Amino acid sequence: MLLILKILIGFIALLHIYFLWFEMFAWETKGRKVFRNFPDDLFPKTKILAANQGLYNGFLAAGLIWTFFIENMEWKTNISLFFLGCVSIAGIYGALTASKKIFFVQALPAIIAIILILLIRFQ
Repeated sequence: MLLILKILIGFIALLHIYFLWFEMFAWETKGRKVFRNFPDDLFPKTKILAANQGLYNGFLAAGLIWTFFIENMEWKTNISLFFLGCVSIAGIYGALTASKKIFFVQALPAIIAIILILLIRFQ
């Protein structure tokens, strides 16, 4: 179960690195293909806002990657829970305000990882 958890946390971190790249560097190119209902004239106007979101996603990825280098199990668990909790909340908020798909892409994997951590912790 520990290996599955590490793979899941790694996947979530990679996903947020992708979000960073997408929002910071590909907003006006790939963004138009992903957000087809978004008016074309708003992409240049929202580029800085998207880049700001991308930076936050990078911080989430950095926090999750950091957990792979923490040796103390209590700290590793707590830091993992913190960053996965942040990802879950961001995903739930995104699902409520932007698209329900965000819940399944962002929040659900983090919630599953949190459940796995708690199962491992309280075995």
